[in-house]
Amino acid sequence: MLKKWDITPTNLPYHEWIGLECKVIQATDPNKKGLKGKIIDETKNTIKIETTQGEKTLPKKEVELEVKIKQQKMILKPKEGCFSPENRVKAFFKKKKR
Repeated sequence: MLKKWDITPTNLPYHEWIGLECKVIQATDPNKKGLKGKIIDETKNTIKIETTQGEKTLPKKEVELEVKIKQQKMILKPKEGCFSPENRVKAFFKKKKR
């Protein structure tokens, strides 16, 4: 049963991303494509992931990620959420009130 706080493709852009397993599927820098890891931090413009090669900081505007949640793969386009994390969550609730 789906609970209101579960991550879905609809609310993923507004949800908390730290802790999600991800893979870079599109990047303006070809060296970043294919990186896999866990999101460990984020700022307004960057996402930091822990990979087997160490921590990597990715600009949100330059990457597209595939995240896996409960055996379901979803596409995350961080450039659409170039807010600080706390403001991104607030934006979701403002959108829902309309």
